[in-house]
Amino acid sequence: MKKVRITVMRMAQYEDLMALYENPIEHACDMQLGQVFIANGWQRPDGLCESAWESMSPFVMTLAYGGENIYDGWMKNKKSAMISCNDGFRPVSFYIEALDEDAE
Repeated sequence: MKKVRITVMRMAQYEDLMALYENPIEHACDMQLGQVFIANGWQRPDGLCESAWESMSPFVMTLAYGGENIYDGWMKNKKSAMISCNDGFRPVSFYIEALDEDAE
């Protein structure tokens, strides 16, 4: 099993949807653009949002166990995936990629 790098690539915020539907939240997302997490195999890294992890964990597990070419040629790097969290108000896109380093 391999380690997997998870990088925050893009963060969006839909103010119009938030104004219409969301109750005010002071502290909704702790991610920062360019932030990097290393998953030891398919274990959720400390500090990574649990909701984001739920969206990406099947892909992290696949990559950690040597899977590649997800969705038959979707990604240029066959040992990677681009996954977004499921927050409809402020989605975050993550680039996940298997590393050559073995998990502990």
